[in-house]
Amino acid sequence: MSASASAASIALVGLPGSGKSTVGRQLARRCGLPFVDSDAVIEERLGEPIRSFFDREGEDRFRDVEEQVLAEVASRGGVLSTGGGAVLRPANRRLLKEHAVVVYLYSTPEELFRRLRHDTQRPLLQVSDPLAKLRSLHGQRDPLYRECADFIVETGRPSVTALVNLIQMQLELSGAVPPVPPAQPAR
Repeated sequence: MSASASAASIALVGLPGSGKSTVGRQLARRCGLPFVDSDAVIEERLGEPIRSFFDREGEDRFRDVEEQVLAEVASRGGVLSTGGGAVLRPANRRLLKEHAVVVYLYSTPEELFRRLRHDTQRPLLQVSDPLAKLRSLHGQRDPLYRECADFIVETGRPSVTALVNLIQMQLELSGAVPPVPPAQPAR
């Protein structure tokens, strides 16, 4: 992370369904930081669901909007959940590395398929063989996630709370966030 970042910025990257939004919300709450979901910001800006825009305008146009939004929100400080394909553009990888501690939430394609098999909102997975698509996305994106990641966290079986604890501990040990005092017992 760049020394110029004034507030703690943590960016979560990973394939669709890896838990970026769910883990990000709890991590932000735990660390006392704001939470931003880049996909939610994009939908707000577009005035429509990403899937509708994606279907009508195509992936390249969507990635243009995504790049603009990341440039605006990455340096604000807080916990940022990125879209699964945010790392496809070199400018986005550079931006994340410069402005945030990047945590890669790693999941196998098979684990993601189990989580997402009934999901109808992710445009890239609306295909006849979603598992094959997830394997293809993993092959393409895993090296890019690793390129910009400061930490890699396996999301396989741990609970969300366990993942948040693990990430928080790594962030505290690295000095990216101050230690959070333990909860005081009720009196």
